Amino acid sequence: MDKPAGKVYLVGAGPGAPDLITMRGAEVIRRAEVIVYDYLVNAEILRLASPTAERIFAGKKGGAERAFDQAEINRILIDRARAGRLVVRLKGGDPFIFGRGGEEADALAAAGVPFEVVPGVTSAIAAPAFAGIPLTHREHGSFVAFLTGHEDLDKDPATSLPWDELARAAANGRGTLVILMATARMRSSLTRLLAAGLPADTPAAAVQSATTSAQKTVLATLGTLAEESARAGIAAPAVIVVGESARMRTDLQCFE
Repeated sequence: MDKPAGKVYLVGAGPGAPDLITMRGAEVIRRAEVIVYDYLVNAEILRLASPTAERIFAGKKGGAERAFDQAEINRILIDRARAGRLVVRLKGGDPFIFGRGGEEADALAAAGVPFEVVPGVTSAIAAPAFAGIPLTHREHGSFVAFLTGHEDLDKDPATSLPWDELARAAANGRGTLVILMATARMRSSLTRLLAAGLPADTPAAAVQSATTSAQKTVLATLGTLAEESARAGIAAPAVIVVGESARMRTDLQCFE
């Protein structure tokens, strides 16, 4: 009898705390025969898997080299699924928020491999929430924008981040900007917002290791956050929040 066709689940592991993974995510991890996981996945979540499941580390820490490049990861997923195995691609946060999940789904679709996306709680919303910062508020911002803090410097300007437009949109308390993967280029990102006209006294915060016991938050302004974060030793993984709602942390923070 032929072995049934395999399948790949692109699963969001959540922002760090193991109890923030979804019930669906935990279910497919328990069933998995292969788990391909990233650096930011909490080790407690991996304990949900069967002892017989093959575990493949495919991440990187900070600026270190990846264990595999993206093409190799895609090939691992495709090959294991074509061998009839149930594969979980486990990614920190949500697989479709700066997690290359879209690229992996595209590769699986092109290869004709069945797959399912299991959303996760992204640090883009979890970090501010655990730091006491509401991303939207009727008085402090009616929109939120998620930005990458690790954009390719050689990227075509026509498709790169529209810093001028973002700064204008977020000015005067109209919205909130959330920058992910922000540590290495924090000063550069904040400087670009300043150069684009966002006032230097705009409230801003950096949240490290959100939702875990190592969480640490620095509240400052757009003009001082880079210096204050360096003084506090903020390191990856960290999320930056820029906007009037950041000042609400003073009254709303209840986790740290």
